[in-house]
Amino acid sequence: MNPYIQYMYSYPHKTAYQPLTGVALEDYLPVLAGSGHGLYLHIPFCQTKCGYCNLFSVTGQDSAAMDRYLDAVERQAKQYGALLAPFRTEFSSLTIGGGTPLLLSEIQIRRMFAVLEDCFSFTAGRELVIETAPNQTTEGKLRLLKSSGATRISMGIQSFSDQELETLRRSHRADRARQALALLTSCDFPCINVDFIYGIPGQTVQSLLSSLKEALTFEPDELFLYPLYVKHGAKLEREPGDGMVLEPEAALAQYQAASAFLREQGFRQDSMRRFLRQKGQRVYSECGFGTSLALGCGGRSYLGNLHFSTPYAITRTGCLAQLAEYEATRDFTRISHGLLLSVQEQKRRYVIRHLLIQPGLSLDKYQEHFHSQAEADFPLLGQWLEEGYLERRRGEDGPDYLSLTPSGMALSDYLGPRLVSPQICQYMKEWEASHG
Repeated sequence: MNPYIQYMYSYPHKTAYQPLTGVALEDYLPVLAGSGHGLYLHIPFCQTKCGYCNLFSVTGQDSAAMDRYLDAVERQAKQYGALLAPFRTEFSSLTIGGGTPLLLSEIQIRRMFAVLEDCFSFTAGRELVIETAPNQTTEGKLRLLKSSGATRISMGIQSFSDQELETLRRSHRADRARQALALLTSCDFPCINVDFIYGIPGQTVQSLLSSLKEALTFEPDELFLYPLYVKHGAKLEREPGDGMVLEPEAALAQYQAASAFLREQGFRQDSMRRFLRQKGQRVYSECGFGTSLALGCGGRSYLGNLHFSTPYAITRTGCLAQLAEYEATRDFTRISHGLLLSVQEQKRRYVIRHLLIQPGLSLDKYQEHFHSQAEADFPLLGQWLEEGYLERRRGEDGPDYLSLTPSGMALSDYLGPRLVSPQICQYMKEWEASHG
């Protein structure tokens, strides 16, 4: 069994999105009334493209190109803001991802925040989450984030081994990551997260633990462990003669050692990837029906049963084509690419989103939303109970949960994909076939 089939960070994946006709943003705005919503901004620029990256990002763009992009973001933000005004929409969270958002200059970062504040309303104490990378983490930019009220900064370090960083085609070296993380921790942000990768060819349990031990000397609040994937279209797949061969069994052994180490160090494991320096069980939080509006090329919005984004692209040619089309757009209220989820797909999304993170899937909440039993709708859940991947657990708040056991959590990237519907699988296969 290969435990690493697919990272289920959302459902359905954007490769399953299809052309849409007759869909207008105005028809879905009532779900954004009032407060409690998320706003996402995608900044698709990077210094270099990491070898494993299959995200929407482009390299080699100068300051003028980034200004053109921000011009388009401002047009989109103004159109969205005007439409939302009658609904008194207030966003409780703002997430800025990429790409590498801090590749923008300080002037551009100030402009970015000014546009967002001018066009949208935010609740008091709203969360502000932003990603950075070692080479782009500077004192001046961190001061800007501090003054803008950033609550969580996430840095992709991946390894403190130069050899492993080279294998991943990362542009920074370990010493630069150390400097950047020291600078970041000196700024006293409410939450600092660092990302690491395991399953790198040539990596060992010892080298992975060495990186994690060094990371803990900086006292991060969160730490994410990601298995290495080389997905269709990523640089390491396309490079001729690269010869990269992943070893799932070695990766699983590294995960088991690393997760045990972090738990021993007092971290709470909330999922296969997420470790927090907090005590006690994670408080249950529903995540299947949240509403989020995205700005920028490559961002994805969730408005009820409507999920939409610009078409998915990975390669430089594909990303640049989508970027040019986005920047030429004048009417951002026309939705032309996404999915309208059926009730059955909403059920799958709800199960996937909850099952893979602690405390698990609330059986009472599922029945409340869908008026049916989760185990009847998804017989696989009963099978996984028998196989020891799931267990019934009484939550601190009373309801019964189906929760991953430690062995089930280790196999999250094997179990999750088995819940994908045949239709979504077909759409994803068609995308791969058409982007060969």
